[in-house]
Amino acid sequence: GVGTGSTVDFFIDALATHEVTLRGAFSSSVASSNRLTSIGVEVLDANCGERAALYVDGADEVDRTGALTKGGGGALTREKIVAALSDAFLCLVDESKVVNQLGEFPTPIEVLPMAQAHVSQQLKNLGGQPRLREGFTTDNGNVILDVLGLDLRDPVGMEVRLNNIPGVVENGIFGQHKPTLTLVGCGCGVEARGSDEMLTAYADLLLNNGVCCTTSFG
Repeated sequence: GVGTGSTVDFFIDALATHEVTLRGAFSSSVASSNRLTSIGVEVLDANCGERAALYVDGADEVDRTGALTKGGGGALTREKIVAALSDAFLCLVDESKVVNQLGEFPTPIEVLPMAQAHVSQQLKNLGGQPRLREGFTTDNGNVILDVLGLDLRDPVGMEVRLNNIPGVVENGIFGQHKPTLTLVGCGCGVEARGSDEMLTAYADLLLNNGVCCTTSFG
């Protein structure tokens, strides 16, 4: 499974220069599909009935529990679908994306165009400050509202609450689909973050690939 954005572009470019054999990939956007095809990777239909062994993507924010904000590139709905179709999720970020609590980066919300006004009012009722992403349409033909001011102390609760608003297609909070592991580019090189269980399970692999330290998500 392959996400969308500048970090993923680097990942796809790296695939092209290494001897990695892939049967194919699920893609979260037209842009990523085109890039994968250009290096000879077959893009599979997500409805083919199979699962991906691994999903690789970046994030706009990662909090201390491992929850993410995603959707800066506007592909949040397809990214969440690919995450759900994958057995493991590897998130790649630099240390500037690590925050104590989500919310400094606006929460992207994909909305059916006819529901934009209604959803905006509901978001204001939740304390949010929605702004239409001007001149942007998702690959699904919808609009994006970028929202500041939401209370994200409970990312999973807010994720569910936002998706219950009629007209919302999906939101960019990844609380229910947290990464299996998050690799953070930092001063020492690369730090691995995840649950104690996942850090233990992948300890040898991380050590053999130069990870300098590990941090357990609380």
